[in-house]
Formats: sequence, C-alpha cells, structure tokens
Amino acid sequence: MPIAMNVRSVTFNRASSWREWSIVLLHLGKLKISLLATLSVATGHLLATGKITIPMLLPTAAVFLLASGSCALNQYQEREIDRLMERTKSRPIPSGRLNPEAALRISMGLIFSGCLILFYGTTFLGLILGLLATLWYNLIYTPLKQKTAFAAVPGALVGAIPPVLGWVTGGGSMLDPRIWGVSLFFFIWQIPHFWLLLLDFSKDYEKAGLPSITKIFSTDQIKRIVFIWLLSTGVAGLSLPSFGLTHFNVVSLCLLAVTLWLGWNAICFFRFSSQGTTFRIAFMNLNVYALIVLFLLSMDRLLSL
Repeated sequence: MPIAMNVRSVTFNRASSWREWSIVLLHLGKLKISLLATLSVATGHLLATGKITIPMLLPTAAVFLLASGSCALNQYQEREIDRLMERTKSRPIPSGRLNPEAALRISMGLIFSGCLILFYGTTFLGLILGLLATLWYNLIYTPLKQKTAFAAVPGALVGAIPPVLGWVTGGGSMLDPRIWGVSLFFFIWQIPHFWLLLLDFSKDYEKAGLPSITKIFSTDQIKRIVFIWLLSTGVAGLSLPSFGLTHFNVVSLCLLAVTLWLGWNAICFFRFSSQGTTFRIAFMNLNVYALIVLFLLSMDRLLSL
C-alpha cells in the first residue's frame, strides 16, 4: 500500500519512501553547504579548546540544523526563480517533489531546533551569532541577489560567522585576533566561490532575469577580477600564522605549499579558462584549498598541546 508523502505530484511506495524522502530533505537543506558551515564551526571550537570534546557536538549539530533550515528557506524564497534555471529546476520544490508549504514548515522546524540547541546547550552569544547568520542569509543576501550582481560581497559575511560561533562556544573571546584571522579567510574565500559558480551558470542567471556580473563586465574582465580574488584568498591563508594560529614550522610550510598550488591554479584559470569545465575545476580547487587549510589549522592545534 503506497504511503502518501506531503508532496505535490509524487507518491513513494513503502520500500522506497524513507530513502526518497531522505534524498528530498538532503537536497532541500543543501547538504554540501551545510556540512561546510558545520565543519568551520567544529574547527573554530577546536581552535578555542585545543581538543575534540563531546560539548563540541552541540554547536556543530545546531549549526548544521540552522544551515539546513536556512538553505531550505532560501529554496522556498527562490522557488519561482529556481523553476527557470537548469541548475536548480530539479530541486525539490520546482520539480514538484515537495510543495512550498511543506518546505517552509520544514525550514522553520530546522531553524527553530538549531536555535533551541544553541540557547540551551551553548551560550547566548552563540545563539545571537547563529541567528545573525541565518537572518543575513535569508533576509539580506537572498533578496539582494535579485537587485545587484555584487550581492556576493555582503553575502560573504554568512561564511565568516560559523568559525566565530564555534570559537565563542568553545570559551574563546570574540576580541581574540586569532579567530578574526580565520573569519577573514572565510569571508575572502566566499567571494571567488560565489563568482566562479556564477561564471559556470551565467546563462542560467540571465535566463532567470537575475543581475549578473556577465552583464556588467566582459569575460576577460571577470577572469581578472576572479584571479585577484583567488590570489587574495591565498594571501589570507598565508597570513594565518601571523595571527598566532600555527605553532609548527611543518604546518606553515604545508600552508605555503598548498597556497602556491592555489596560486598556480589561479594562473591556469586566468590563462586558459574559456568554458564551464575550467570554471568548475577552479571552483572545486578553491573548495579543496579551504578544506586543507581547516585541516592544517586543526592538526596544528591538536598537536600543540
């Protein structure tokens, strides 16, 4: 007997319902984005405490719920735009797998659950930071994307907040320059992250009627701008030891090596990028760089005790 889910046009049978429902929820919450925010929170907490602890689970779980709920709410807000874009038309709402009202309820439930965990399981400042990131993403960045092609710059604040949240819930002070170094790195990293994605799907953005830098600058100009931002990300990564975030020369050398690798990839992007495949490779390499930086900082902190 089929089980009716709260969807617009799809009914799942008993054998596949939980699997299909899980896939819908993961797509609604943009799992990759939510996991990266969660990882940066865990890193901030580890940098503050110097160890992996059970209490770390509370802020990381809370931010995962908040990030998933915020992404779900974003899909509810942009459901009509998503229907017009090839990249997003298969998402749960535009594809008809989930109706907008159900998506809104799910997003509110996730956000509320994340706030409860932060309020009862961490600190009031942690709750404020979590709410700030959520409100900034959904009430500032999301509507701003429909008004300006440069929404990525203020929108990058969303990625700068999670490591600070992890830091303060781990007992660190917001005035400590070390966490501001990490936060600055993520702020700068997010801008080429957004623009590389836009370059890859520029025609989609134009088709949906969204402001796009491709309507303001030529492709060569955009390549130069992104190239500068990629190099700026590398400079931000190299500056982390100056904030007192590394204690071992080998970690600093590894940081230098991976930054040189990013610089080489930026040069290759600038010289040879002319199609979507190259944009996607640059996008992937930039994300790998951020993950390696987080890993190096975490290992350095764990080994410094």
